[in-house]
Amino acid sequence: MRKQFVKTVESILKNDQNAVLLLGDIGVFGFRESFINYPNRVYNIGILEQSTISLSSGLSSVGLNPIVHTIAPFLVERSLEQLKVDFGYQNFKGNFVSVGSSYDYAGLGPTHHCPGDVQQLLTIPNMEVILPGTSKEFDTLFKEGFSNDNPTYYRLSEYENSIDVDVKLGKANVIKKGKDATIICVGNMLQKVIESTIDMDVTILYYTSIKPFDGETLKNNFNENIIVVEPFYEGGLNYNINKTLEGKKYSLVNIGVPHKFLKNYGTKDQHDKNLNLDVLGIKNRIKKCIES
Repeated sequence: MRKQFVKTVESILKNDQNAVLLLGDIGVFGFRESFINYPNRVYNIGILEQSTISLSSGLSSVGLNPIVHTIAPFLVERSLEQLKVDFGYQNFKGNFVSVGSSYDYAGLGPTHHCPGDVQQLLTIPNMEVILPGTSKEFDTLFKEGFSNDNPTYYRLSEYENSIDVDVKLGKANVIKKGKDATIICVGNMLQKVIESTIDMDVTILYYTSIKPFDGETLKNNFNENIIVVEPFYEGGLNYNINKTLEGKKYSLVNIGVPHKFLKNYGTKDQHDKNLNLDVLGIKNRIKKCIES
């Protein structure tokens, strides 16, 4: 997705004179041609994430359209107050693109983990949260949401689904219809959910937009057994689901990153296996939920 991010942003810089790119010492080499072609609209601010967010809000206040990019824990957790006050409170438009969460960069240690980004940003009114599952989906969603009037967070991953879905900002996709359960899967978890439920009679709803949340598709396709498979701290979607289905009868089970510090090194795949978030682990957990 990072390569597609560069291509997408370069096309926007070419066609939109109000677009400004601010980097936090991440992706600088990838945008080396943009520094040459657009020297007045592409800047490496360096390891100054909080100041970068405040600077970008100033740019937004005078009609420019900022794009801010760095690794997730520094973009979200280090700069949460600035995102809340400088963008959420004032409802300025801006685009914030992260890489590395939840533990894509596990080899760099726990300081580079960020499974809590989505839930933290959902506490900010007006903040949109988007999780594309493939490079093509990112290109579609970013170009659609880039110029809207809200601050928008795009969570990129080093791991993609093998299939592209015809996504639209703020809309969910019905991938499969079944009777035993409704599975809500988010972003790059779709591939694992499809593989783990290949022999199960379930409905699969695919969400790339967490906020705005497509409650109508859920209302029209929900089963009393709802299972959420999410690539961040488990429970991130529960408020939206409960609000959408208020007054209805259903059970809700979450399959996601557990609420604990992951103190081990290793690869993302090793973490997935250890947390039962690989295909086999997800399959067994879904099967157990349906049987019980």
